[in-house]
Amino acid sequence: MSDYVVTITDLEKTYVTEIEKLKILNKLNLTVQAGSKTVITGESGCGKSTLLNIIGGLDFATGGIVVCGKYEITALKEKELAEYRSGFLGFIFQFHYLLKDFTALENVFMPAYMAGAKKKDAVNRAEQLLADVGLEKRLNHLPSQLSGGERQRVAVARSLINDPELILADEPTGNLDPANSANVGDMLFSLADRYKKTLILVTHDKNLASCGDCSYELKNGVLVKV
Repeated sequence: MSDYVVTITDLEKTYVTEIEKLKILNKLNLTVQAGSKTVITGESGCGKSTLLNIIGGLDFATGGIVVCGKYEITALKEKELAEYRSGFLGFIFQFHYLLKDFTALENVFMPAYMAGAKKKDAVNRAEQLLADVGLEKRLNHLPSQLSGGERQRVAVARSLINDPELILADEPTGNLDPANSANVGDMLFSLADRYKKTLILVTHDKNLASCGDCSYELKNGVLVKV
């Protein structure tokens, strides 16, 4: 069995408009070891989020092969993609995307409950994860009653609820002030270590980028090790 959780071979992504063809990813290659923390930086618009979305099955490649665990992402049908996204992956976005009419606890346990877990088990795990991110006293608060940093901590807890093998984090501190950025970043790396998760993180934050085991810059459509 491979030690690599992610293997990307000659990945290409081209956007076609009426005016031009824009090649964002150009025969990009990447391997990510199990349990590692990989950080990807690069200028705005260089394709970092596109790369993460392709790994996450939220966007489609123009060419190449992406293998994550037992899944060849570039060949999955919609039903298999849904299974991959709900079971193998945890995703953290720049915007928390919490359901506004649900409490912090409900936002975290809902993905597990929808995936077939017993409600009691899902709630117990959600309570533990929210305690892990320091929100044990905010379980019944709605997103509107939480600060920006707290909402993003709920999103970090939610990403772990289905015990994924791989966590994808797209600018998870991009909307936070420096103090909250440091707090959320530390928690994310700490929890990835504690729960033995593989992490791929896209960020502009130099402090956060320095926490990775392996760092790349996405430049001219390919990853350059830094």
